[in-house]
Amino acid sequence: MKKTASILVITCSAVAREVHEIKKLGQWAQMDLQSISADLHVTPEKIPQAVADKIDAARDAYDHIFVAYGDCGTSGALDRVLEERGVSRLPGAHCYDFLAGQETYARLQEEEPGTFYLTDFLARHFERLVIGTLGLDKHPELKSIYFGNYTRLVYLAQTDSEELTEMARAAAKKLGLRFERIFTGTGEMVPALDAAMKAALWRN
Repeated sequence: MKKTASILVITCSAVAREVHEIKKLGQWAQMDLQSISADLHVTPEKIPQAVADKIDAARDAYDHIFVAYGDCGTSGALDRVLEERGVSRLPGAHCYDFLAGQETYARLQEEEPGTFYLTDFLARHFERLVIGTLGLDKHPELKSIYFGNYTRLVYLAQTDSEELTEMARAAAKKLGLRFERIFTGTGEMVPALDAAMKAALWRN
């Protein structure tokens, strides 16, 4: 028996907050959300199977399923899994792509390839997901190995938060990088989710 909701969005927890806010603004009561831990980005080869498992477990309960992920370092493996199941995802290679917008991200990369990016989520969890994962808390001497070729840190801000801006600025200082902030909001997520919602309603 089908649930009231006609669409399921499977989202990386790194953008789950943004997906939830978009759902709220759109008043999409028909939309359910399920998130997958952002920690899988440390082992991106596990992302396709984790997403596939969510899709396979839910496909009989929903009219439409959409995936709020970029390629996220899976080298096309996620897209192969989605193509097999007839499921679409957010545009771009990763969250920087669809949050900044693909044109803006491409310009940032072209003007300064040695750029390290933070989002709201990464600014909030910088110590655990960057410093801890790379082992810089125990071996700070490795910083030059990991970040020696970087020159700036760009904070792609989804919210106008002074607290998060200061956290991102502190992260740049810790890595020895020049700091820049660009307000992106939710970037290309709204049109992508709106199209997915319309596809679900059309199928009903």
